[in-house]
Amino acid sequence: MEQKKAAIVPFTGYQKLIIALLALLQFTVVLDFLILSPLGDFLMKSLEISPAGFGLVVSAYAFSAGSAGLLAAGYSDKFDRKKILLFFYTGFIVGTFFCAMANSFWTLLAARIVTGLFGGVVGAISMAIITDLFALNQRGRVMGVVQMGFAASQVLGIPIGLFFANNWGWHSSFLMIVVLAIVIAGIILMQMKPIDKHLELQSDKNAFLHLWHTISNKNYQTGFIATAFLSVGGFMMMPFGSAFAVNNLKITQEQLPILFMVSGCASLIIMPLVGRLADKVDKFTIFAIAAVWMMIFVVVYTHLSATPLWLVMIFNVVMMIGILSRMVPAGALTTAIPEMRDRGAFMSVNSSLQQIAGGVAAAFAGLIVKQQDKFSPLQHYDTLGYVMVVISLLSVFLLYRVNLLVKRKLGEKKV
Repeated sequence: MEQKKAAIVPFTGYQKLIIALLALLQFTVVLDFLILSPLGDFLMKSLEISPAGFGLVVSAYAFSAGSAGLLAAGYSDKFDRKKILLFFYTGFIVGTFFCAMANSFWTLLAARIVTGLFGGVVGAISMAIITDLFALNQRGRVMGVVQMGFAASQVLGIPIGLFFANNWGWHSSFLMIVVLAIVIAGIILMQMKPIDKHLELQSDKNAFLHLWHTISNKNYQTGFIATAFLSVGGFMMMPFGSAFAVNNLKITQEQLPILFMVSGCASLIIMPLVGRLADKVDKFTIFAIAAVWMMIFVVVYTHLSATPLWLVMIFNVVMMIGILSRMVPAGALTTAIPEMRDRGAFMSVNSSLQQIAGGVAAAFAGLIVKQQDKFSPLQHYDTLGYVMVVISLLSVFLLYRVNLLVKRKLGEKKV
């Protein structure tokens, strides 16, 4: 009963402002990553990039983001979270601008590395801010809204990005993100208050010692491993989604924005509902049901050939229900693991492992998927579906361990 009563505690006006700002920030960072998938067919054809090469472009961002997160982890709890957020977000904006200026495979690869060095840390800082400002029985709703940035990037960002690409070239899609991010950074600078209470709890004066204490904590390691496996499964299909739709399902470039928009609209409805449910019901139960749902439809989808647009849209929506319904409860549970003094470091390391695991998944997917020429159907995409099922089963077991850890920490039956 306590959990249900806590779930209806209203947010303050300032908390609502923070949720909105973090959701907008999430929108730009996620869009910067996700836009590569729908632009994949453009890039592979215009820059003569092979599937393995495109997998490298995607994974380059992830690996650099992971490396930056580990390097920044020891310092994440040493500064006002607002200041460190603005520092890395500014770097992200600069990196995205470099992506817009890229004119070859190698310059694009270098630009993605720069963007990842900064963008990968932004998400970790946002999670630390959420953990600092919101109680656990509020975080399901907060995660549901903030993760709507993922859905909004599909509803608005990707279709608009594809519109820009179709009319002014793929470079213009990145410029769009740069302009929007500059506006958001200005609002954060003016409206967000300092977030520095964690500074009073620091016992490790040395940043590397603080990092070591974080990564050597066995309870924290449980969360790190679970996050890594969740990320591998999530990144496996993403890089080649648009190429599969165009070359295998026979969706046209003009139909791609419609496909992403429909999936995103469904996500905008799903995320808040799942977030509210996660604050009322056992989070792990929701995650497990969503994982099974996702596994079923991933296998079906990856075996499709030429398919009408309306049916492809249905399959995308039902897959998104499973994929996104895993993200919210998993994210909320993971935030409950670290102590306040370690939250910045924990989230940075966690984000790093998420990015690195995603990079491994993207690179691995690039080795599995084959294509005879740039216009022929992708081969072995169905193999990715089976690999995702195996990894998803492992992630269910690992998040079950996280769930037990959180219950033991809070001394409650329900989380």
